[in-house]
Amino acid sequence: MNDTARTWPALYLRPVSEPLQAALVDYEATAIDEHTADDWRVFFTSAAERDRAAAALRIEFPELTIESVDVPDENWAARSQASLSAVRVGNIVVAPPWDVPAGPQNRTRPTEREDQTGATTDGDLILVIQPSMGFGTGHHATTRLCLAALQRLELAGRSVIDVGTGSGVLAIAASLLGSNPVVGIDDDADAITSARENLDLNAGAKVTLAVADLRSASPMLADVVVANLTGGLLIAAAPTLQRLAVPDGRLVLSGLMTTEEQDVLAAFSSWHLEHRAEEDEWVCVTLRSGAML
Repeated sequence: MNDTARTWPALYLRPVSEPLQAALVDYEATAIDEHTADDWRVFFTSAAERDRAAAALRIEFPELTIESVDVPDENWAARSQASLSAVRVGNIVVAPPWDVPAGPQNRTRPTEREDQTGATTDGDLILVIQPSMGFGTGHHATTRLCLAALQRLELAGRSVIDVGTGSGVLAIAASLLGSNPVVGIDDDADAITSARENLDLNAGAKVTLAVADLRSASPMLADVVVANLTGGLLIAAAPTLQRLAVPDGRLVLSGLMTTEEQDVLAAFSSWHLEHRAEEDEWVCVTLRSGAML
């Protein structure tokens, strides 16, 4: 009998800073357990990836305390996620299965209702997302910024590609906002598995999900391309992301920090800045194709 308990490779990091949070996106981190605002335990896909991250972070952040650990599998993820609650972004509520709003406002597609004057207003759009060992529950600033950006666009009947879909939350949101067709791609098979599970929790959404590397994915075009990546990845992928959009399309870009904003915008210099939003030094921009002018 094998009595070896499963363990998860992780790093204890402190003190936590905004630049450190941005740097972590460049590594295969699967989950973050926040002991305090300044003391995080970050889990990785493998011990090798953890060690690679530790070596690079020691150079980039010499003041950072880094401790490599192997955490026994004691259902820590379920315990840490149990405290997550629903998050509202405009007309969208992203909820874990245990905190789905009750009552008539619990809809999987926006509906219109009459108020006392006879005017109509949109009802809440509820997205049910199962927290997993990845990102995209709506609790990160970049996810919230992208959800807000999607609500500012007229998506009804327009096609959307979500690059690096992760949990699928942005692709599912686009579909429930009326986009059709919607495609979500990610080069991580586990992310696509998670996205499919979340898609099943949102019966009104129709999204095609695929494991694909942006650099080698089959050519496709969309009215709106969403990419919540990192500043460095946005710059590297700029030519491909621009080719994915139709001539009068939009790019919704996030995952960049204020310190990276000018470099990212320079990589999309032929596009026009239509909207910008910022939260906790994270930035989301909506760019409009120059072909519209």
